[in-house]
Amino acid sequence: MAMPGTGPEAPLPPPARRVDEFDLVHGVEVHDPYRWLEDSTRPETTAWIEAQNQRTRELLDAVPARPGLHARLMSLLRVGSSTGCAVEGDLVFSLDRWGHHDQAVLVVRSATDSTTAARTLVDPHKITGDPTTAIDWYSPSPGGRLVAYGLSRGGDEQSTLHIVEVSSGRVLREKIPNTRAASVAWLPDSSGFAYTRYPDPAMVAEEDRGYWRKVFWHRVGQNWRYDELIWSELPDKTAWSNVSLSRDGRWLLVHTSLGWSRVDVHLIDRVSGAHTVLIEGIEAVSQLMVVDDQVTGVTTLDAPKGRVITAPLGSAWHERWQTIIPESESVIEAATVTSGSLLVLSSKRAVSWLDRYDLDGANAEPVPLPESGSLTALSGNRDADQAFFSFTGFARPPALFRWQHGEVEDWSRLGDIDPESREPTGRYVVEQVQYLATDDTPISMFLIRASTTDPDQPTHCVLTGYGGFSITMGPAYSAAIVALCDDGGLYAVANIRGGAEEGETWHQAGMREHKQRSFDDFMAAADWLVENGHTTRDQLALRGGSNGGLLVGAAITQRPDICRAAQIAVPLLDMVRYHHFLIARLWIPEYGDPDNPEQFRWLYAYSPYHRVVDGVCYPAVLLTTAEGDSRVDPMHARKMAALLQSATSCGTERPVLLRDEMLAGHGQGKPVSQQADELADVLAFIYWQLGVSPRDHPGAAT
Repeated sequence: MAMPGTGPEAPLPPPARRVDEFDLVHGVEVHDPYRWLEDSTRPETTAWIEAQNQRTRELLDAVPARPGLHARLMSLLRVGSSTGCAVEGDLVFSLDRWGHHDQAVLVVRSATDSTTAARTLVDPHKITGDPTTAIDWYSPSPGGRLVAYGLSRGGDEQSTLHIVEVSSGRVLREKIPNTRAASVAWLPDSSGFAYTRYPDPAMVAEEDRGYWRKVFWHRVGQNWRYDELIWSELPDKTAWSNVSLSRDGRWLLVHTSLGWSRVDVHLIDRVSGAHTVLIEGIEAVSQLMVVDDQVTGVTTLDAPKGRVITAPLGSAWHERWQTIIPESESVIEAATVTSGSLLVLSSKRAVSWLDRYDLDGANAEPVPLPESGSLTALSGNRDADQAFFSFTGFARPPALFRWQHGEVEDWSRLGDIDPESREPTGRYVVEQVQYLATDDTPISMFLIRASTTDPDQPTHCVLTGYGGFSITMGPAYSAAIVALCDDGGLYAVANIRGGAEEGETWHQAGMREHKQRSFDDFMAAADWLVENGHTTRDQLALRGGSNGGLLVGAAITQRPDICRAAQIAVPLLDMVRYHHFLIARLWIPEYGDPDNPEQFRWLYAYSPYHRVVDGVCYPAVLLTTAEGDSRVDPMHARKMAALLQSATSCGTERPVLLRDEMLAGHGQGKPVSQQADELADVLAFIYWQLGVSPRDHPGAAT
């Protein structure tokens, strides 16, 4: 192993004009010396971005390990994957990617014959010729006759809705804009659907763009401009509605989320027009469905880890519900029904479990899963006693599986990360440990390494986490994890508070005024790894994106000595002004509102951009962002890069780099070729700073 930091010397960063600018916020002078970098249209900003990218490109291209890393990552990213499954009748749909495909394609398979090859319905690259065009979402009609799907370009996730006829592959004339992450509920005869749509950005004020998600009714073949507005009862403009229909098309369920800890549920009888409030104004998350003459589903109301409830349809539903699967030590995440079974997905310490019950919740039976990993996209077949799901692990690419007659079968027949060995079992070791947070709360953490790596010797290590928005950091395939482990490294994933690893109580323990706990939990994980001899400070890198970028930004500004290097991707970093940009008002329930004096105090106390101190030696930092990001404005990364470059006392040895992509977004829909380029830069940066020499990998694709 080389010495940390050996490699190209970092030249001085491009100069950035520093302005003595501040706001008086609730009586506090809040300085913002690089506010001019918020404006991406001004020539000074674009010239600065270009100079930053050029410097980053020159430095990372000079890292000897990068070409080999790129080849290895291309090999790992080109393996087959199958995600986002949905079963309808005797057909099962999924988003698959393999071989030469740069983007996932929508495919259809037989739900009864695993030997039948998948048929491609929608190939976004083939349709548009643009490698950045991606399928954002899709929704098949009952029986699988038609499929609505959303396409976007450049990673902006601003979907346009299209419809494809499954039998012929013919694309219908529908092109409905402003359907970002659309929710679609089809009629039984496929003649129409309820769906969510946003206002035309050109027709609303700038501060309302990306908000006011409402529900409309569309008849197939009708001009969308005449679609009827059927749901606009939003508590505020940030409310996020989803829709579903009963199998007979009579009952419409509208779930309206406000933040990540409250979901209101409304039931509409499309025959009588009656509107029943099932849950409203309560801090609880519920996901319900109409099953015959019952409403059934999962709720956290009076059950932070979830329970399954059911009640007959009717106006007094909330008074008549019954718990059929009570809260337990497991976190109940989702439920689906088949013709004869209730399948419940849960997790224990971030590892998925699946159980089968009778429809009334009796006769529980565990469903065998391939290994310790994560199950996603659980879809039950209402016409047969079968279900499909995607399954993944840290070293297992996501694949499609079928459950039927108590048996689980690989249904996608995809390749694995090693062409000569279908199963990763035995080549990698995944261990779960527990460490104590600063308040003595036990925190779980995954440790992933190659089976040939000595666990008793300190080695280069990457630590990541998320800790927000009730997201569980369970096992999920990562080319970066596999590459690092193959090169003798250790990858650590901390299940800190703010996520859903231990239920809604765990989530709320790391949000709003308690957000500092997430940071403390993460920093305690870094300390544990060092104190227990798994790594050293000079061999440790932190990595996080989006809310995880905020996490890493907080860690390095509160504890600059915590690690040697950090990668901060598409981050939030200015927590005083975050809510003014793009769709960030959606996150006020999670973080707090800077316009509120009390909430401003806790946000300003940890805001990474405002914690940078001149003359401190900060870790080497690679900030990655994209100009097409429609979630987190790239101004966060730009301003933080300029401030850290100006402040750090060791920028030559531990440089601060900015990588700002033009034709990319928050990460969703990024082509494989772009993913490989970005990951090669990330690992080259980490290997350079930690002094890692990659190993030879014979047979890796190039």
